[in-house]
Amino acid sequence: MDPAILSFDEFLATQSYHLPVGDFLINLIIAGLLAFLLSYTYVHYGTALSNRKMFARNFVLMAMTTMFIITVVKSSLALSLGLVGALSIVRFRTAIKEPEELAYLFLTIAIGLGLGADQRVITTIAILVIIGLIIIRKKYIHTPKYDQNLHLTIASYSPDKIALGQIVSVLDKHCSTVNLKRFDESGEVLEATFFVKFNSFNDVENTKNELNSLSKSVKITFLDSQGTY
Repeated sequence: MDPAILSFDEFLATQSYHLPVGDFLINLIIAGLLAFLLSYTYVHYGTALSNRKMFARNFVLMAMTTMFIITVVKSSLALSLGLVGALSIVRFRTAIKEPEELAYLFLTIAIGLGLGADQRVITTIAILVIIGLIIIRKKYIHTPKYDQNLHLTIASYSPDKIALGQIVSVLDKHCSTVNLKRFDESGEVLEATFFVKFNSFNDVENTKNELNSLSKSVKITFLDSQGTY
């Protein structure tokens, strides 16, 4: 056998690391606690429009699974190389509608990576600092005392389905700020979500009345942007 091949096989066989079971369990518990704390932060201080409680339920499982995979993989270079091939046939898809959801997923994975690499102190400090900054920003920087910013969801159904242009025209009349956040349309249903700002509650009432006058099939939902969870 080629000496180069033999030496490489010996290298793979000798490159191993065995984490004690006690340390593994400690890292697993810390990963679960940090992920739970992150999910609590996301539910109560996040701004995503989607159901944050349902989305946050995945954090603990994802962090602990990532930590387990990294712990096993780092025990052998051969396993590390095998993981590359395994991941090439695994396709993970999830409905990520807002950048904030992706940011929290990266934080969850970072918990698993850090503790899988047995970096308890650095991982714990980093996550706690990040969570602290999220809470401070939410409470003291971007939350005015009186906020009339709302998420407005409008759904219209056939045969009286209205066009997106008609909706925007109405909103422009009564809203000081109009931002389209999501738009879905099929042959039967049109659904649009906007981030809007009103100067008074009369503008809210006028907007609702004018949208209802466009079609009998319109369904309107106003949602406080600070309380979606």
